[in-house]
Amino acid sequence: QVQLVESGGGLVQTGGSLRLSCGVSGRTFSLYYVGWFRQAPGQEREFVAAITWSGGATYYADSVKGRFTISGDNAKNTVYLQMNSLKPEDTAVYSCAASYSRWIVKTQAGQYAYWGQGTQVTVSS
Repeated sequence: QVQLVESGGGLVQTGGSLRLSCGVSGRTFSLYYVGWFRQAPGQEREFVAAITWSGGATYYADSVKGRFTISGDNAKNTVYLQMNSLKPEDTAVYSCAASYSRWIVKTQAGQYAYWGQGTQVTVSS
């Protein structure tokens, strides 16, 4: 199994930046995907970005493409989400998730078996 812990959330003004971290521990050697999802109040959880643990291939939601960057540091067992040009609509609880399977639909939250507790990101207008 794997354990995930997010950090780096906070309050930022429109146009600002934040970097979220997802610390990964446990059985990491066979992980395939680590993803970031977000959920705003009253809304469904939505896909933000994902990365393959070993190869570093990246995937993004259209709403964040060009503004957010997902990256991984296997030596530190950490996946990062650099968020630039933040907008009020980016306000949400951001959670990282992990899967050992390469066959999941990586944009679907229900496909991931392991989740962190989430970190709040608030973008003020």
